[in-house]
Amino acid sequence: MANGRKPTPASPLAAAPPKTLRVYFAAPLFTLLERRANRSLAKAIQRELPEGEIVLPQDFKHEGKFNDEKAFGLIFADCIGGIDAAHVVLAWLDGPDADSGTAFEVGYAFAKGVPVVGFRTDFRQNQEKGLNIMLARACAGFVYRPSFDEDVDGLARDIARVVRKAAPIRQNVSGKPER
Repeated sequence: MANGRKPTPASPLAAAPPKTLRVYFAAPLFTLLERRANRSLAKAIQRELPEGEIVLPQDFKHEGKFNDEKAFGLIFADCIGGIDAAHVVLAWLDGPDADSGTAFEVGYAFAKGVPVVGFRTDFRQNQEKGLNIMLARACAGFVYRPSFDEDVDGLARDIARVVRKAAPIRQNVSGKPER
């Protein structure tokens, strides 16, 4: 205390970069495998994208309950609000036809001008990028990494790179870029 002030302990939060990039993660979320895969990939993306806040709609619940039919309107509103507040929508587009809820979220985001980054690990093919052209053309960025390599961290790195490119950047009053 040579200068008369108490030393302040370093806050672990002070070293963490601010969360300046909101990413809404649209994906099927109905089975244990889907929910675990979403969470695992979201955590891997978070490590690659420390400035990002990954929003998983599978975490939306009301009055302590998931998927309560009395709260369907609230869950729908949470999803719409999550997309409206997002800088980027990330959409998992696997399957012979993409999940209907994810397809809706992609269309809504596209209509609202929120960039969509689609990704696919499914090696089955369709019209374009393995997808229906309406989904493929709604994506501002796309990652295709066939499931054969099973490298979640590699997929997360690829997704983080494309999300950064797709995210809108604007200048704040000080002239510094912000999202």
